[in-house]
Amino acid sequence: MWTVNASDGNSRARIPRAIWVLGLVSLFMDVSSEMIHGLLPLYLVGVLGASAFAVGWIEGIAEAIASVTKLFSGTLSDWLGRRKPLALAGYALAALTKPIFPLAPTLGWVVAARFIDRIGKGIRGAPRDALVAELAPPALRGASFGLRQSLDTVGAFAGPLLAVLCMALLDDDFRAVFWIAVVPAFVAVALLAFGVSEPESARAEATPRAPLHVRELHRLGSAYGGVLVIAALLALARFGEAFLILRAGSVGLRATLGPLVLVAMNLVYALSSYPAGALSDRFDRAPLLALACGVLVASELVLALSSGLASAALGVALFGLHLGLSQGLLAALVADTAPPALRGTAFGVFHLVTGLTLLAASPLAGWLWDARGPGAPFVAGALFAALALIASLRARRS
Repeated sequence: MWTVNASDGNSRARIPRAIWVLGLVSLFMDVSSEMIHGLLPLYLVGVLGASAFAVGWIEGIAEAIASVTKLFSGTLSDWLGRRKPLALAGYALAALTKPIFPLAPTLGWVVAARFIDRIGKGIRGAPRDALVAELAPPALRGASFGLRQSLDTVGAFAGPLLAVLCMALLDDDFRAVFWIAVVPAFVAVALLAFGVSEPESARAEATPRAPLHVRELHRLGSAYGGVLVIAALLALARFGEAFLILRAGSVGLRATLGPLVLVAMNLVYALSSYPAGALSDRFDRAPLLALACGVLVASELVLALSSGLASAALGVALFGLHLGLSQGLLAALVADTAPPALRGTAFGVFHLVTGLTLLAASPLAGWLWDARGPGAPFVAGALFAALALIASLRARRS
């Protein structure tokens, strides 16, 4: 269903410089975001007095906001035939929200900053992914998405690691660490503004009709629909990284070391993303996606049964491996199955669907945690991941 074979000539193509720059943009923004978000669950629960259920709602709503915004920014980029201006606007908005976190006097301000930051993520996400698809040689599409995701994830583990070091050096001063996180966000904006040029071919495909018209959505096709179903089930299974931090805390990890959970997860994620993407350019993508689903089942079960830090660490590492195997691959599958003129819309719908399922999954995970204990959300996650595995195996047969 999702087989990609590179031609001999194209197999020698190189990943364009602009994709490396986009990866560095993601890296610096993730350093900034994860320095804050790696501490935020502990800050919300331990300092501001929020419950796990409230953290679930905050995370779910924040990601849903990002996903809804991605739909409209993606379709707008199709209509304009321009990706970079919207991506730049999204990164700039996210950078401008970073100073709000150290300045916020109450929980409401922190929540507002989190939501506005996710709007910025929503504005940039789909146009940036469509831009990667247009910049990448077809024979290196999986590798290109894997490279961008890998660099993005380097930032995602470097950010929490820096947060831990800064907390140790600054006597656990959350606000001081939040101020330090402001700097890399503005570096990311500068890199995108001056380091990436949009290909002229994308502008030539601009269309005066709205890509959100029902007839246009039908053009996305059944293969694309299959990708959406699997992605939605995986989003239900993952339900938010905040619960990985809380789970590690429930088996004995000190609060100030909480960001190390994201460091471990994202280190595995970063190391596996590019090899998985490159492998998907050479073989059928469906078996690789099935493998990713199976790894998530194993991760959720290990986390559900964890009684100490060693088993929790194994579960977190498997979670990172799942992300490395699946995230760049899913993006490549969206680019493969969507018509080129509707790639912005396709990525927007993809992010909308996964975001809305996360909106449902995060509060559900918080409720299960409060009502049934720390292992319960991960049991539910294993069931959803198993359904995704079944769907991916059926897709391979079809």
